[in-house]
Amino acid sequence: MADEEDELPETELSYDQKKEIAKWFLLNAPAGEINYVAKDLQAVLCDEEVYNEAAVEAFPVYNKSHMIFLEMPSGAGDVIVSSYSEITENEYLDPRTAQVALVDHVKQICTKVRPAYDEELPSSYTEEYRSALDAEIQRYVSESYPKGVCAVNCVKGKDAEGPGSDFELVVIITATKLSPQNFCNGSWRSIWTIDFQDESQVLEIKGKLQVGAHYFEEGNVELDAKKEFQDSTMFQSADDCGIAIANIVRHHETEYLAALEVAYSKLPDNTFKDLRRKLPVTRTLFPWQNTLQFSLTREVEKELGLGK
Repeated sequence: MADEEDELPETELSYDQKKEIAKWFLLNAPAGEINYVAKDLQAVLCDEEVYNEAAVEAFPVYNKSHMIFLEMPSGAGDVIVSSYSEITENEYLDPRTAQVALVDHVKQICTKVRPAYDEELPSSYTEEYRSALDAEIQRYVSESYPKGVCAVNCVKGKDAEGPGSDFELVVIITATKLSPQNFCNGSWRSIWTIDFQDESQVLEIKGKLQVGAHYFEEGNVELDAKKEFQDSTMFQSADDCGIAIANIVRHHETEYLAALEVAYSKLPDNTFKDLRRKLPVTRTLFPWQNTLQFSLTREVEKELGLGK
């Protein structure tokens, strides 16, 4: 009787509660896995209306935060979905081709493109610096990230007409390696903000790096590593600035990647060793696939010398 009284009555979740829970799962999906999460959510919710509303709200946020890139139907290349390239909720600028892509966030496809309007593009002065930097970053990404895509956006000072004006460029690098058949997915995201200050003739550079990895074979291990950087260089010609900035980006990203490799190569012998043994005292892995051949009673008798 007491147990029955202690049991709490089941309460039905409200529409808003279901939607917020669904959004949480979608937004926290690892890189490249939101569609798998979405499929499972639809099966669990059994409520198309709740799912659709959650998806419409969650997918745009997820796509921008993961900086996914989509192939443009014009065959001109890929457009990066990010807050730095966003014109409207479903329109994203590709500054390299001066085109605006219309994006279906839930389907994660680019449905069509249009030429960018003049007011959506930087002035010829700012574009000179943007395109020079873009060329150098493209070269770096092609060498370092086989699955990488990059863009350079002007986020401030688009109307700068010449020397004496300040403006700001943002370098975006995004790369993914998705291998669900091998139970692992990974992503690299880096954002470099370059503040061109004409008066001081200095470029202030700030970088944010985020590395994600998900390994889920016979377990569930997820990495989410973040790092921030600050640097600076001199305000020079467009070509010289492009080379200098790209070298700074290359230096910090290469250094950080090397540090990650060193740190995680030591995990088995340091961090994981403190948590548990890598192997049992026999120094051999337990053959889980052949457990039927073992008898606990027989093994105990053998160890105690009681067997025949």
